[in-house]
Amino acid sequence: MKLYTHPGASSLSVHILLRETRLPFDLEVVNVTAKVRADGSDYWTVARRGMVPLLELDTGEKLTENLVIAQYICDRAGRHDLMPEAGTMQRYRVMEWQSYVAAELHKSFVPMFWPIDDETRALVLGRIRNRLGFLDEGLIGPFLTGETFTAADAYLFVIGSWTRHFGISTDEYPRLRNLLNLVSQRQSVRDALKAEGRGLVVIDDPDPTP
Repeated sequence: MKLYTHPGASSLSVHILLRETRLPFDLEVVNVTAKVRADGSDYWTVARRGMVPLLELDTGEKLTENLVIAQYICDRAGRHDLMPEAGTMQRYRVMEWQSYVAAELHKSFVPMFWPIDDETRALVLGRIRNRLGFLDEGLIGPFLTGETFTAADAYLFVIGSWTRHFGISTDEYPRLRNLLNLVSQRQSVRDALKAEGRGLVVIDDPDPTP
């Protein structure tokens, strides 16, 4: 398999899952904004939608869309901790949170990447804070669905970490802040961030050099 990703974009969550499952894969970091591949060629030639994540399978088939790729990876690896078995309520709970992050939080951040005026920015920030507050209230454990890290947490970690990129305080969301910190300590996360390079998600070095 081969994953196409952009540093710290939503594709990072798929990258994290690949490292969690330890499935073999190749990685290509692209500039999705400029639509340029690592070798300087046109990204549109491999990605008809021009977006990330894009997972190229060994068969030559390609999968897009974060939630679909996450399910494919977890199912292929048989990792029911990351994505519970089909037909179970536990799986639907993970998918429920994935959908919320995608439809409510992720989309709420999109205008922050645009040149917007102060009034619009205030409206966007209000929407983001509302969504963050809902997440904070909905957390039932250290992770979204309880005691176990799942694909939904990988996705929330990436989008939730954009708060730091845009200078949005998480002080009023202690449960969410704890989740982001907890996930940031996972080796899969640190390895994925190191492989992608500096981007939209930055975490503190656990052992900074003086």
